[in-house]
Amino acid sequence: MPTYQYEAMDNTGTEIKESIEAESEAEAQQLIRDKGFFVTNIAEQQKKKKKKAAEKKRGGPKKKKTLSIGKVKAKQLCTFTRQLSTLQDAGLPVLRSLKILEGQCKPGPLKNALDGVVEDIESGNTLSESMAKQPKAFDELYVNMVRAGEASGALEIILQRLADFKERSQTLKKKVQGAMIYPIAVVCVAGGIVGFIMYYIVPKFKSIFAGFGTELPKITEMLIAASDTVVNYFYLFPAVPMGFWLFLKVVRKNSTGEYIVDWCALRIPVLGKILKKSTTARIMRTLGTLISSGVPILEALTIARDTAGNAVFKRAFDNIYAAIREGETIAKPLGEANIADDLVVNMVDVGEETGALDVMMYKVADMYDEDVNTLVDGMVKLIEPMLVVVLGLVVGFIVIALFMPLIKLLNDLS
Repeated sequence: MPTYQYEAMDNTGTEIKESIEAESEAEAQQLIRDKGFFVTNIAEQQKKKKKKAAEKKRGGPKKKKTLSIGKVKAKQLCTFTRQLSTLQDAGLPVLRSLKILEGQCKPGPLKNALDGVVEDIESGNTLSESMAKQPKAFDELYVNMVRAGEASGALEIILQRLADFKERSQTLKKKVQGAMIYPIAVVCVAGGIVGFIMYYIVPKFKSIFAGFGTELPKITEMLIAASDTVVNYFYLFPAVPMGFWLFLKVVRKNSTGEYIVDWCALRIPVLGKILKKSTTARIMRTLGTLISSGVPILEALTIARDTAGNAVFKRAFDNIYAAIREGETIAKPLGEANIADDLVVNMVDVGEETGALDVMMYKVADMYDEDVNTLVDGMVKLIEPMLVVVLGLVVGFIVIALFMPLIKLLNDLS
């Protein structure tokens, strides 16, 4: 009777490597499933030895990996997580699911990461251990949630939650980015047109006015002075914002500088409020997802702090972490940190008392997501008319400044 060497996972996510005797591979798989194991790899022992010998002779199996730069895109990761969740829910082994998805991927960072994950699982590592070796694709939050899913035996449920979390985060991010595209585009186009007028058109009028031999109105002199500045120092207009951006990058490399920059960002009118609420929503959704998946509270706080992206929130969560280690609840140090509204603190407090902390955190995240959507919509509606008014004033100023000398000349001639 043939002997089959197999690799499987039990309901706790532990990797198992054993052999079993059966008449066929199908019978061997059924016997393994009867034990309560999920098969990830199986091969007849004799064939497996021959295959390994052949690979050894060739110098090992070779997989072509394409050159890829950068991290996996958020949209790609969302799609992959949803597909993996669906395959797991259908009962496919983890390794088989990963191979299917890897085969569907286009060459790039995600395909290379999945190649590495498949190789590590075939070498005997668990899914979470394999993903942890691919930081360009799977962050700490992702790895810890998968680890919790393996430990609880509910990997497909955890992957569904993870897919929902990624999709909600991506939707909110796109909402904010999409709302800013129109105002930025209008400002860039308008700036280009005004710059063209100041650099090319106004100097021509300046030479015409010089031939009049009359005193120019103050408004025209102001326009000509502005035009001379643009012509003589045009290189400063791209250099100043670029220099400011580089300055912020350098300052943020220092922990104190990063805190000061982020503290100032949170106090910018309207934008600061959007930043604060979106960061709070992301942290609360992260915490809710981790806690509901069975990740210990202290570990969940550490992961949530690292996903904040803001030094003010990171420092606040360091204090919350220290307070919880001393035996405090989350609500008290959260209120003292002054990074969340009283309503949020009260909801977290109720969640702790009722044992439904994850549910309350989801509700806070949903509420703040709605607030961010409202603020973004309101900001766009406010910016559009303001841009029209400002551009109207600038164009009106240029037109009046250019035509005033002509009107004065006509009056002098008459």
